[in-house]
Amino acid sequence: MVNLKSSNQFDWQSQLSTVYASFPEAQRRPVIGITGNYGELTCKLAEGYYRSVQQAGGVPIIIPPLANTDSIINTLEHIDGLILSGGADYNPLYANEEPIPALGGINSERDLPELLITRLAYNRQIPILGICRGIQTLAMALGGKVRQDISQSTIKHSQEAERSEPTHSVTVKKDSTLYDIYNKKDKLYVNSFHHQAVGDAGQLFSVTATAPDGTIEAIESNEYKSILGVQWHPECLTEGLPLFEWIVNEATAYRDACDMHQRVLTLDTHCDTPMFFPKGVDFGSRDKQLLVDLHKMTEGHQDATIMVAYLPQPKAGEDFRSRVDFDVDGPTAYADLIFDKIEALVKRNSQYLSIARTPNDLWMNKHLGKKSIMLGIENGLALDGKIENLQHFAQRGIVYMTLCHNGDNDICDSARGSQTHNGVSAFGRQVISEMNRLGIMVDLSHAAEKSFYDALEISSTPIVCSHSSCRALCNHPRNLTDDQMRALAAKGGVMQVTLYNGFLVKDGEATIEDAMRHLLHAIDVMGIDHVGLGTDFDGDGGIRGLANSSELIYFTRQLMAHGFNQEDIQKIWGGNFLRVMQQCNATLRP
Repeated sequence: MVNLKSSNQFDWQSQLSTVYASFPEAQRRPVIGITGNYGELTCKLAEGYYRSVQQAGGVPIIIPPLANTDSIINTLEHIDGLILSGGADYNPLYANEEPIPALGGINSERDLPELLITRLAYNRQIPILGICRGIQTLAMALGGKVRQDISQSTIKHSQEAERSEPTHSVTVKKDSTLYDIYNKKDKLYVNSFHHQAVGDAGQLFSVTATAPDGTIEAIESNEYKSILGVQWHPECLTEGLPLFEWIVNEATAYRDACDMHQRVLTLDTHCDTPMFFPKGVDFGSRDKQLLVDLHKMTEGHQDATIMVAYLPQPKAGEDFRSRVDFDVDGPTAYADLIFDKIEALVKRNSQYLSIARTPNDLWMNKHLGKKSIMLGIENGLALDGKIENLQHFAQRGIVYMTLCHNGDNDICDSARGSQTHNGVSAFGRQVISEMNRLGIMVDLSHAAEKSFYDALEISSTPIVCSHSSCRALCNHPRNLTDDQMRALAAKGGVMQVTLYNGFLVKDGEATIEDAMRHLLHAIDVMGIDHVGLGTDFDGDGGIRGLANSSELIYFTRQLMAHGFNQEDIQKIWGGNFLRVMQQCNATLRP
């Protein structure tokens, strides 16, 4: 760290020389944006904020209250952490509430800019620390509610004493981030300068500290351990530094993950976004109906996804056309229609998006700054019983075909089927051989165990399970047993851990920690060269902490926290899957 204070404080040229002499040794420090207060036509900030950030090891910058989204997005691209600073009350009209007579002074210049920057930072998983008004900003922007006036509480929540003087205590919830930050203390002594307070933390946050009168004094994200707010002013307290050290450390981890995404290619091997095409979605916008769209991929630093044409398996005597939302002649025409629509959405967003058919295409698109979509088929029903349709779909550019779905088809038995063929059918053997010839990966997610072993024996190239998890951790027939996983690895194949709640936990809500348990178990059983991630987003995939494409940067943070290096992270983030794709392409025969 360069020290710019010399014995002669006015000798600025000497200090400049010190900077140049020390520059090669300078370490990159995380940039922490701090929202500026506003008054008398001036953007200003109490010195405690920026001095605390600097003391904690960060680089502070002040963010002026501008409601221009281009300015906000460009700001977020250049910061590693965000502090929402204190100040006047929020206008309750932003929460669709009428102001009450006891409402304090508001600062209209700040409200909209800070609501916008908070929501956009949250979408990007940028670490956030809210302070006083800042905790209320988190609640207002992210689904909670603010109490307009707490002056009648049994504790005085404003003080005339010096700001560094604690005036009341707060009880901290054990097993919270705040509890860990303060070395397992369940009681803290804090200062008070607020008129409003959080009334309801909302679904995205948990209350982790309260005052003796029940006033909410701290909230933390239920999804990310890098977002919290406190009602007091730590920048004024002697014991306030740990919170600033926390935000600087979280910002460092966030920037390290972003830097990792610059160096590696991130591929999700299975999403079902085309299932939403009949609902008139817009992939080019941040569509609330979708878990995968261009904006969410950008926010999550995701490079590529394999988008499948999913074909529901009709029951006996049921017409396929009754199971889909488009009027088509049959399964093959339906898959073609889905691919037409994918190609159309890529064309509409060609500045940012491209179809990829090979691993080289993926890397070229990343170099050009474009996201990639690869094509796949989920359910060999798409062939409509005609082997020649494989050649047709190969020409359309599919990279894999999942042999079946939830129900036996004419290729093989499903994990949720009736053992129609006792594994792979005679037609299925022809299909697998033809897929080998055409360089199409054989995907055994959804297949019955006997079908799995049959296909493993028949295929001349490694097979994949594009979205499956571990049966040893969650006993579901769609998951792979340890023996299946070992057999898959022995033949060079890969298993992509999926994010469907019911495949990760037997009961309750699955979280990112559960997904990591499945991944680590798969690595223990198969080795690092045979695992990856297939989210099943927009096909019932999505869990707390990894709910959509915008949150995938958090997966990388977890990988780094578990000590995986860049080489291993690339393998997990699609490198193993692309190795199999290359092997399959190498077998192409005329």
